[in-house]
Amino acid sequence: MNKIYHIDCTLRDGGYYNLWNFEESLVRKYLEVMEKLNIDFVELGFRFLKDTSNLGLYASTTEKHLSKLKISKKLKIATMINIGEFNKLNLNNEINKLFFSRKKSKISLVRIATHKNEIDIAIEASKILKKKGYLTAINLMQISEINNNELSNILKKINKKYLDIFYFADSLGSLDQNKTTKICHTIKKFWKKPFGIHAHDNMEGALQNTVASFENGANYLDSTILGMGRGPGNTKTELLCSFLNSIKVKNYKLLFLTDIVDDHFAKLKKKYMWGTNLYYYLSAKYKIHPTYIQNMLSEKRYEENEIMLAIENLKLQKCKSFNPTVYKNSKKFLSQAKFSKIENQIFNGKKVLILANGPSLKKNMKKINNFIKKNKPIIISLNFIKNLKIGAKVDFLGICHPSRIISEIKSIPPNLKLITPFSSFNKELKDLTKNFKKIDYGLKIEEKKFGYFNSHCVLEKILVLPYILSFLYSSDVKSIYFAGLDGYENNKIHRRENNKILRKFNSLNKRSLNFLTPTLYKI
Repeated sequence: MNKIYHIDCTLRDGGYYNLWNFEESLVRKYLEVMEKLNIDFVELGFRFLKDTSNLGLYASTTEKHLSKLKISKKLKIATMINIGEFNKLNLNNEINKLFFSRKKSKISLVRIATHKNEIDIAIEASKILKKKGYLTAINLMQISEINNNELSNILKKINKKYLDIFYFADSLGSLDQNKTTKICHTIKKFWKKPFGIHAHDNMEGALQNTVASFENGANYLDSTILGMGRGPGNTKTELLCSFLNSIKVKNYKLLFLTDIVDDHFAKLKKKYMWGTNLYYYLSAKYKIHPTYIQNMLSEKRYEENEIMLAIENLKLQKCKSFNPTVYKNSKKFLSQAKFSKIENQIFNGKKVLILANGPSLKKNMKKINNFIKKNKPIIISLNFIKNLKIGAKVDFLGICHPSRIISEIKSIPPNLKLITPFSSFNKELKDLTKNFKKIDYGLKIEEKKFGYFNSHCVLEKILVLPYILSFLYSSDVKSIYFAGLDGYENNKIHRRENNKILRKFNSLNKRSLNFLTPTLYKI
């Protein structure tokens, strides 16, 4: 049997959850444990060409930072590059920018992540890195979407002189043991050097697929502690070690894993909640990139039915690769319609009360009702709020996100008037909302753009808060009050996002923004 090499990728793949902000005390403990455990390689982040100043130290691990780490000579260090970042015409300069010669580096192995259409530039990169003295590996992504002929041609094309290892990655998590075995047989037929697998756990098959690869000739096996990695995560280090120990292929000292799992990674998993679930299972089944699911789960603004509807939408769009624009904009539902000037004089000189669904809404109902009785404001609800009991009727429901409309439309009373971008909707959404009375205030999505007009607004994302504020600022309201807009106590990312929105509108000095209920927002 050929020697088996085990690469732990926790600080590289796991960084997709905490943006590579690993505490230094954890990293020191991790490196110590990996050495004592007898892991062969640890993969410490990427080498990015792009600016990573907004990410943690382990996103793009520099030689300067690596020199400060206490790394045993027994433990080899790997890193990864995404070849899609590189320009073939300037490849040599770009790689020289990121890598010294091997003699001056802590890095032993460089893995080149590549899609099938990028294989030529990946081969060129391997030549440059090999001449610098590094072990080189091509990491072919989305292997489930590459047929046998395509894989055979790729393997024939690879220059074995400059490439040490061939890796395949189950990026969509959709392989099973039979498919994995067939891939291994094809690789062995055309590639006589070491090869490995990087498995994802969408369908709870990562360990089984890794074992199947090992049984069919794979020499390099990837894993992460508790499976920490993009989307549902990867093969679990603790399980792979246990398996290889049980068949006496490796001799891991598993005792050393216990403390770092209990003291550190169990807490990280509780915080970031990676792992297999129904949504990741469906993403694998429908060949949807798992980052869409990861983002929806981390945002916490999506309810279960909204996620299911989004998955159906992504399925139709065949989203095998992650596209931030598709995720943010839901363009399947929105068209660039011509917008007409609307009649909104009923808001002129009026006070407006905006209701959001934060916990403070129900806790402060007496105060809210007293305000309504005294000021007689126009009342707008942000999205549909179930079991809302206030001492006056809601005048308008502000709703603009397609998944919200689809999931909530059956619950909305037919006599409630909508403020919604009806003219921007596709036929499906227009059919759902056609019987409602409505103010058709248009919505246009453009990257890094903002503006509001009498007929429509221009936003970066489909969010109901800036949509309704744009509508109100385009009219002549006297003042705006919020109730239940609490500020996402457990979600700092969305609090910052909404705070930025509120400050932007407040800085315009056209209207006064006021909070009736406690809030974490500071404007």
